Amino acid sequence: MTLRRGETLLLTVGIPVVFLLFFSSVHVVSTPHSTPIDFFVPGILALAVMSTAMVSLGIATGFERGYGVLKRLGATPLGRPRLLGAKIATVVVVELLQAAVLVAVGFGLGWNPDPHGSGSAGAAALLAVLLATVAFGGIGLFMAGVLKAEVNLAAANGLYLVLLLLGGMVVPISKLPGGVASVAKLLPAEALSSALHATLGTGSAVPTLSWVVLAVWSVAAPAAAAISFRWE
Repeated sequence: MTLRRGETLLLTVGIPVVFLLFFSSVHVVSTPHSTPIDFFVPGILALAVMSTAMVSLGIATGFERGYGVLKRLGATPLGRPRLLGAKIATVVVVELLQAAVLVAVGFGLGWNPDPHGSGSAGAAALLAVLLATVAFGGIGLFMAGVLKAEVNLAAANGLYLVLLLLGGMVVPISKLPGGVASVAKLLPAEALSSALHATLGTGSAVPTLSWVVLAVWSVAAPAAAAISFRWE
């Protein structure tokens, strides 16, 4: 079902690839790296996680709830736990496909990860992606469970744009005004992009603040979704 949704493929694969090709080729944003692609690959990977775990999951679930699909599926032998498990598995599979495509495109454009990066850096990147997936999934399901389908669609896309601009994915956080940057560092988008820039870009340790922010959001967002979610 996911692969048959053209808008989902556009959001989860098409837009990240186009962003990666555009920003790495057209120098409209100055980056802290001498080679722009070294900055944009980790950032666009973070964008892909947000697109799948928050926007795609949230919008699809919101329309399924609005059309009564969730209510009917929940009453079948499939049951609600298996339905949620299937949605989580789908998010993970799509993220793996996104990573494979974006990494391949990145290497094709000359991406050169830090040669001193270690296995621990890779493990840290995977952990950051896992925490961010839980956090973004919680946000998406929270909106899907409390808003009408059309309102949820607008809210998810609006939040996507805000986090895209404030998340350090295509615009370095250092380019934002001081007050805005301080707020942005408390958001899961910036925490994830900061973690991936550290592990996949410079091979350095993930900032402590990023771990704290990701951990808090990965607990708070799913809890809010579980408390407020309505199946019909």
